[in-house]
Amino acid sequence: MIEVEEVELEPSLGNGGLGRLAACFIDSIATLGLNGDGVGLNYHYGLFQQVLKNNQQETIPNAWLTEQNWLVRSSRSYQVPFAHFTLTSTLYDIDVPGYKTETKNRLRLFDLDSVDSSIIKDGINFDKTDIARNLTLFLYPDDSDRQGELLRIFQQYFMVSNGAQLIIEEAIEKGSNLHDLADYAVVQINDTHPSMVIPELIRLLTARGIELDEAISIVRSMTAYTNHTILAEALEKWPLEFLQEVVPHLVPIIEELDRRVKAEYKDPAVQIIDESGRVHMAHMDIHYGYSVNGVAALHTEILKNSELKAFYDLYPEKFNNKTNGITFRRWLMHANPRLSHYLDEILGEGWHHEADELEKLLSYEDKAAVKEKLESIKAHNKRKLARHLKEHQGVEINPNSIFDIQIKRLHEYKRQQMNALYVIHKYLDIKAGNIPARPITIFFGGKAAPAYTIAQDIIHLILCMSEVIANDPEVAPHLQVVMVENYNVTAASFLIPACDISEQISLASKEASGTGNMKFMLNGALTLGTMDGANVEIAELVGDENIYIFGEDSETVIDLYAKAAYKSSEFYARKAIKPLVDFIVSDAVLAAGNKERLERLYNELINKDWFMTLLDLEDYIKVKEQMLADYEDRDAWLDKVIVNISKAGFFSSDRTIAQYNEDIWHLN
Repeated sequence: MIEVEEVELEPSLGNGGLGRLAACFIDSIATLGLNGDGVGLNYHYGLFQQVLKNNQQETIPNAWLTEQNWLVRSSRSYQVPFAHFTLTSTLYDIDVPGYKTETKNRLRLFDLDSVDSSIIKDGINFDKTDIARNLTLFLYPDDSDRQGELLRIFQQYFMVSNGAQLIIEEAIEKGSNLHDLADYAVVQINDTHPSMVIPELIRLLTARGIELDEAISIVRSMTAYTNHTILAEALEKWPLEFLQEVVPHLVPIIEELDRRVKAEYKDPAVQIIDESGRVHMAHMDIHYGYSVNGVAALHTEILKNSELKAFYDLYPEKFNNKTNGITFRRWLMHANPRLSHYLDEILGEGWHHEADELEKLLSYEDKAAVKEKLESIKAHNKRKLARHLKEHQGVEINPNSIFDIQIKRLHEYKRQQMNALYVIHKYLDIKAGNIPARPITIFFGGKAAPAYTIAQDIIHLILCMSEVIANDPEVAPHLQVVMVENYNVTAASFLIPACDISEQISLASKEASGTGNMKFMLNGALTLGTMDGANVEIAELVGDENIYIFGEDSETVIDLYAKAAYKSSEFYARKAIKPLVDFIVSDAVLAAGNKERLERLYNELINKDWFMTLLDLEDYIKVKEQMLADYEDRDAWLDKVIVNISKAGFFSSDRTIAQYNEDIWHLN
């Protein structure tokens, strides 16, 4: 069956942690017997397909949606009005069955029959102005120019208008008179992309004869907002003139919502429309929803005490935490069947629905037998990954090496560049005659947004170092660097079960939660990480002795930003750091790479380094070297592995969804 699945193209409907989280959540909603659908767009080419060529990332369309597919076209269709035209949607449904339950929910995907792939030229470039033909071609199209930003607004409104019309239509079919709409539906706004659902629902309700005050009250009692990020760039702020150009019928509603806020609160920090005419989508979500949640304990505290403090002071009762989770059905039972079956054998199958039952592993009497079996399973999964990479990428790896893995979207705050500097450290260390106790294979996987130049440069450095190491006979037997091409869920299903060292090294205070950390933990990898996101809760659960923490904490980082006190040049001057950064523009690396790209990254680290790579670099190297040394004590290492697997139950998305329902949704 796995071989059959590999033939089928992976749906490209989401990207990164947020997309994967949505998939886990709809699995858990159905498994818990709750009625809850997901709403999105049917992206024909998803994000993009990543091709690694000439030590650089290239992008081509990811044509996953073939003519022969399993999408079911429904009979529902809606008119979506824009400034100068109206588009007619098509709705496709994907069934989402629960695990061993009768519940079957749906993923509702809206599309346009007029979408035309012939407008795609030169990789993933296309005419951004031809909305009827481009609207559902790509997920997250390049928004580095004005037309790209407008296209994002077109996409977002197309999604929320269709979703709002669907909600109202289904509620009426179930007996709602719309005055009681909040008794029939709740809308969870995931990040700010769907924020226009608030004014759109108000528009649709008033169009059906409901007074404005009541419409606002109804919407306020049925919408809840999840903040998934601390990064300012991801908290959308659209120029009002852009909304006027795309959805002018929403502008008077947004202006009225803002007028009411300004009449009640004088603090400019909480306004929806700021003095420069930008519409703060998160501000609208908070004022006109009834719940605001973060996605990890640390993240929620940062929101309350820093990023959204002005709102917490106004609405403390709205704020709550819902630490993210993962579905164990995919990330253990499906991805790691040998470990799953072994746990069934010694613990029973209760953990399939009650994940906390994994804690029984801690008290299992024959620890020696457990350790022997875990070693065997890990070795099997490493060989399985080796075969997969050989078949799909032509890369040969040593399955007897330590597998050190960092797989996630390319972004400076996730600090793949710091891991790349460690690669340089290890390369130079081996060249100096310090041979590691056993070979190390360092894996990277992740895509960089086409317009994100520095992220592209980081990929370039990783690929250049991979080439330099592979061509050096003194180093190659002991160190290998692999960039997994076109990293996706399928690749993750091979990588995660094979991992020894889980790299979760974001700058403290920048990662809202992370879910890769949970998947690795569940599959018996040990975490190397900062006290950021859900790493904090992992550390609390497993204890300091079973996780490898390095770097400055979030309070220190926030203070450094506030005082503009971090100067990367001061850290660059340090004896242990300068040779590593300088090696980026050494003859050896330049021979493998592009001078402009390498020099740009080099200068970025020395002169800016906004996400403080050099701040934590020395401690990162120190703790990672300790981790490699500890790996050689197999008995003690496996003790840590057992604790991590046993304590992973808290991170089941079933627990997360149960908390959402108990505290926010109140579904029957």
